[in-house]
Amino acid sequence: MPLVNRFADLLPEITEWRRDLHQNPELLFDVHRTAGVVAEKLREFGVDEVVEGIGRTGVVGIINGKNNGSGTVIGLRADMDALPIHEASGVAHASTTDGKMHACGHDGHTAMLLGAAKYLCETRNFNGKVAVIFQPAEEGGGGGNEMVQDGMMDKFNIQEVYGMHNWPGMDVGQFAIRSGPIMAAADQFDIVVTGKGGHAAAPHRGIDPTIVASQLTLALQSIVSRNVDPLENAVISVTSFNTDTVSYNVIPQTVGLKGTVRTLSKDIRDQIKQRMETLVEHTAKSMDATATCEYHYGYPVTINHEKQTEFATSIAAKVSGPQNVNITAPVMGAEDFSYMLEARPGAFIFMGNGDTALLHHPEYDFNDDAIPHGCSYWVQLVEQALPV
Repeated sequence: MPLVNRFADLLPEITEWRRDLHQNPELLFDVHRTAGVVAEKLREFGVDEVVEGIGRTGVVGIINGKNNGSGTVIGLRADMDALPIHEASGVAHASTTDGKMHACGHDGHTAMLLGAAKYLCETRNFNGKVAVIFQPAEEGGGGGNEMVQDGMMDKFNIQEVYGMHNWPGMDVGQFAIRSGPIMAAADQFDIVVTGKGGHAAAPHRGIDPTIVASQLTLALQSIVSRNVDPLENAVISVTSFNTDTVSYNVIPQTVGLKGTVRTLSKDIRDQIKQRMETLVEHTAKSMDATATCEYHYGYPVTINHEKQTEFATSIAAKVSGPQNVNITAPVMGAEDFSYMLEARPGAFIFMGNGDTALLHHPEYDFNDDAIPHGCSYWVQLVEQALPV
């Protein structure tokens, strides 16, 4: 089963949807226009049930197969939100809202799932039901968790759930997947170092928090290099270093550090949190300062389930050929589809976007040539999982 021929016919229409979404980006849960467009099109296609407002602004559509009494429901998820980035792609369909752009391809994800929904409504060549899930706030808002907490899985009796993300640098038509951890947990930390401010010409009369914070910035790296098992994966990055003064001749009273921690297992995640708190407290104390560390758990590890990963791999192979399906190494980026995979078995897969700018780059644009591959993956997954 190669690409579904129908998507060659539908490509101009789906591309038009995608570019309209690209021109009108919305952030986090404020995706009212996007969700409205999605709901309108689902009703136009003949989706049997369209429910808005799941997880605040999410949309779920239920498509019945030829025999929907089987009780089996498969969920397919796309994300809808954009990023607070000034677009520099130069394309004709660039964002019309300054400071917002679809720099991660969620416009493409939404358009491909809409295309699949249109096809599934036309053909109904499956038993059971399909839940097409359009999620807000993937980019830091935890919209996936909001939809789960809103009872989506139970409300629609979803038994398995699948997700997809485009991947720049991988050829169009290629897929990549792995069983187990595929994307990292993403946590944040805020460290505040308090010393004793004073005149920069007399540092011996104060306690310089910039020196303490600098030592901490370096010391935090020892956690990965000396406390975490070398066979495990972890990243600690300090991304912000701020003082409470802007003067050239004033030693500040406080310094704030911010950053992120990425891990692929709960044990390592907890180990790093505990070690950070200890290191921050005692490093500051050793230099007569004080420091606090607030650790904020973010998205959990995205963990693919073995059985569903094998199935998703077989579908990708049918669409593009086995030679175009790769076993990927884990990615240290994060994905809030992780919450849905904690609630139900399923699998997350990467799809090639070709030689484009990287995700979250101001020159990025989703590659419309990838649309038939993504749509074909979705519909063949449904028809194979729920055969007539």
